[in-house]
Formats: sequence, C-alpha cells, structure tokens
Amino acid sequence: MNITGTTRVWAILADPIHHVKTPQALNPIMAARGVDGVMVPMHVGAGELSAVVGAMRNVRNFGGFVVTVPHKTAIVALCDEVSETVRRVGASNCVRREADGRLVADMLDGRGFVAGLRREGIEPAGKSAFLAGAGGAANAIAFALAEAGVTRLAISNRTRAKADDLAARLRQAFPALPLTTEPAGVGGYDLVVNATSLGLREDDPLPVDLTGLTGAQTVAEIIMQPAETRLMAEARARGCRVHPGKPMLECQLDLMADFLGMRA
Repeated sequence: MNITGTTRVWAILADPIHHVKTPQALNPIMAARGVDGVMVPMHVGAGELSAVVGAMRNVRNFGGFVVTVPHKTAIVALCDEVSETVRRVGASNCVRREADGRLVADMLDGRGFVAGLRREGIEPAGKSAFLAGAGGAANAIAFALAEAGVTRLAISNRTRAKADDLAARLRQAFPALPLTTEPAGVGGYDLVVNATSLGLREDDPLPVDLTGLTGAQTVAEIIMQPAETRLMAEARARGCRVHPGKPMLECQLDLMADFLGMRA
C-alpha cells in the first residue's frame, strides 16, 4: 500500500479497539477495486465521539467511518441524513462523508447477521429466537430476525427499559410476532444470540444464564475477537451448534464498501 497525498482515508471508531477486523477486510477490497484509500482504527471513547466526528467533517480526503461498540446508537444524532433502517432501528454502523461534509448513516448489521446465518446453513425462518442485548447491533439483529420470519422472539437486557423500548418498536412493525422482554431463560429457543459486548474480555461474565441450554439449540455470537468466546465454548461443551461473529462482518463487506464510496 502506497499512501500519498491523494489517498482517501476511512476509519473505524470503537472503544475498545483491539478486537476490530474491518480494516483487515476492507483494505484488500479497496486494493482489488483499484481504490487509492486506506481504513485505519481510531480508539474513541464515548465522551470524545461528538468532538471527533465534528472534526472529521472538515477533513476533505476523509470518506467516512464504520462504527462499532459502543457508538452505534450515539452516532445517529451526529449525522445529517439516515436511512429508513437507521430510523427504525435507532442505530448505525456505517457513516459516509459527502464532499460538502454532510454525514449520511446506514445500518448493515442486521442484514449481515442473517446473511451470515444462512451462509452457514442456519435458516432463522420458522425458528424461535432468544436475543441477549438491546444496544445498536441488537436492535438491528432483532428487526432482521423478525423480517426473516422467526416465530417468536425473547429480548433480555440488563436495562429492562431498553428491551421494552426495542420490543415496542418491533410490535409496531411486526404486530403478529410474539415478543417478550421477560424470558424465563434460554431453554426452549432454537436460536440463542449474544448481541452484547460481553465476551470481548477474558474476565467478562457470560451474557446469559446457560441453565436449560441443550444440544438441540444453536448459539450465535456477534463478537469476532476472540474467535471463540467463553459463551461459544460453554455452548459447544453442551452439544450446541455454535456460530461465530465473523460471518456477520464478511456478509456485509461489499455492502459497506459500496455505501462508503470505496470506488476507483
């Protein structure tokens, strides 16, 4: 990669930043497309997000950013234009900078997650699902699972009000879908999804109580680093099929590159 004065720059914003895999994936895509560009990681805390985003509006060779934990919800209010998916979900993971400095947001996590499941032969249609989390990625995945045809959906979150808010928006869009924010546990659900950040660190607690988990269930992650989280290891030991976080990213890479304007 030859970085010059004509190189366009994109970034991924996260806190922590060590686990991100998007630059390693998008930089080769840009190279293959003949794009004079580079994506770099930027370690930005929640308190600095507004200042960083405001400053990047004025960087003329800046193309935009991918957004991950914990910024997917907060970034929405800092953008000038959002897609219908962002409006419905309340979160974004891709923001494009236009030539005039305007910021345009979209959310691809949900589509990527469901596409990743299907690529690995896991069809969510007709299955019951348990979702841990109610943050930005969890919101996107909840709507995508509903659109994919799950038969019922349970949402569990440490802050009950967030789960209730997500459920209320889902009920408006999918009034026939049975929903609960007070699941008795993970038992009885075909698909158990961790859409929280618990598992990024070695000392993180499990995101769900595994009591009742059986080998008939599939346990899916959105975390990519480590490749196998403690949740996945515990589920595998119980005979479950496990699905890692990386397919969610892999199945949205071309969509990300196109939306962010990574074209020669």
